[in-house]
Amino acid sequence: MSSDNKTSCTLLFLVRPGEILLAMKKRGFGKGLWNGVGGKIDTGESIEQAMLRECEEEIAVRPIVYHKVAIHEFLYQASDLPVIVHAYLCTEWAGEPQETEEMAPQWFNQSAIPFDKMWEDDQFWLPQVLDGQKLRAKFIFSAQEKLLEKTIINARELE
Repeated sequence: MSSDNKTSCTLLFLVRPGEILLAMKKRGFGKGLWNGVGGKIDTGESIEQAMLRECEEEIAVRPIVYHKVAIHEFLYQASDLPVIVHAYLCTEWAGEPQETEEMAPQWFNQSAIPFDKMWEDDQFWLPQVLDGQKLRAKFIFSAQEKLLEKTIINARELE
């Protein structure tokens, strides 16, 4: 589910018993939507280094205990370039989540996640990873950012 010509990104959700930290995107791609924290992997940076950096930049927290839960491939009709997202859950971190210029974090009960104010795909995969599953998924979006197609499979191993 990947190509040689792609953009790679990270996505991380802080979780504690019964709760998940979501952050309201204040600017750029996904503005106005709740999401995890993350972003593009810089040249010369590993996936893990990017995930740690993005979390510190966006909510001033340093992940300590985390694990990869999904690898998603996103295709957008408005672009020929697929986006590969490496998603993580974090159960221990240093610092308290803080609002930054880019993100405004807020804790939500896992039974009341605001899927109607998130990317459309989140409702299909996020509950599964919160339930302990590891996934590989492919999502195709229209030029208007509407979900057209989804494929989600359980994965034993994630690279």
